[in-house]
Amino acid sequence: EEQKRLLENRPDQPQNPKVLRIAIIGAPNAGKSTLSNQLLGRKVFPVSKKVHTTRCKARGVITHEDTQLIILDTPGLTNPLKARRHNLDETMLTDPWDSMKHADLVLVLVDVSDHWTRNSLSKEVLKCLSQFPHIPSVLVLNKVDILKKKFLLLEIITDLTEGIVNGKKLKVKSAVKQDSSSSAKSPLRITQASPPESKVPGPPFGQEKNQAQEGSGLDKSSDVGGAGTGEAQGPKHHGPEDLKDMKGWPHFQEIFMLAALHGEEVDTLKRYLLMQAKPGPWEFHSDVLTNQSPQEICDNIVREKVLEYLPLEVPYGVTQVTEIWEEGECGELLIMQSLLVPRESHKRMLIGRGGKVISRIAREAGQDLMNVFLCDVRLKLKVEVKG
Repeated sequence: EEQKRLLENRPDQPQNPKVLRIAIIGAPNAGKSTLSNQLLGRKVFPVSKKVHTTRCKARGVITHEDTQLIILDTPGLTNPLKARRHNLDETMLTDPWDSMKHADLVLVLVDVSDHWTRNSLSKEVLKCLSQFPHIPSVLVLNKVDILKKKFLLLEIITDLTEGIVNGKKLKVKSAVKQDSSSSAKSPLRITQASPPESKVPGPPFGQEKNQAQEGSGLDKSSDVGGAGTGEAQGPKHHGPEDLKDMKGWPHFQEIFMLAALHGEEVDTLKRYLLMQAKPGPWEFHSDVLTNQSPQEICDNIVREKVLEYLPLEVPYGVTQVTEIWEEGECGELLIMQSLLVPRESHKRMLIGRGGKVISRIAREAGQDLMNVFLCDVRLKLKVEVKG
């Protein structure tokens, strides 16, 4: 009821409010939900090693002083064939596109620990960016802490940006090769590609900029004709023929490197986002953290655990039904949920020997729910075969 009231209430905005709507897009399992949770400071979006944990577009809200950031955590960009394989709803194909329509800024997240996909943006991501070339975009390299050979970052950045950032051509210093075995902390972000007059934030970023320059081996170069900075003439529209030969996107305004799971450098990105906000009315009350209902959050967190502990395709066929949702005598939240599975064999897997699997899911999901709702939660789960 409290959440419903906050969502229906008129936002308690200041006199000169600022707002920024951010679409986070990327391949499935790139870490979009983990990054969203880190930016929010609380776990609101489900996270799992399995692809397609996020099933719908949900919004996270960060309110800081006079500024509101609205994070559109979207399902991973996929294609109809993969959607059928994972028994995904049709909205999984349309939601990321809808989010882009409402965004003021796009964060493109790439998992650099995946050596199969890290050197090129997926066709779905490129198609999405090319459909909305007027929306400023930022490249975020995630899981850089896992990358043992830091010199590979230069190669990855060059591929993913086509060698151009904010209308400037990137130069790679040969000195980097000497540091090929370095496992030192990764550079925070790269802004050397920005023209002097561009709106790159000043302090407290100055120090980080130097660190990035020192650790990255990227250097300034001349303007690239026709690349545009997103403000001057804007990037040109790329047709299907152009995309065929493209591995990266030459219109990113900034590059950030972080380890979202551990929260490294997430604050740097957050400060940058706050500085990009433009004057405009808030959408939500300052106490709102997400537009999801408590029941939706509960469903997502339970499903996250089911995905985590069941093999391969099994979890995608589980249906959740909330039987009980009530407040106990001491203010604790009592939840009972039925998990409906298509086969008896799936039921046995989900319960586990001696009920170990379902007990673990209930225990971990209950703990996560306590952290989200900031109250005691008693969660009971039962498993049944669909009638």
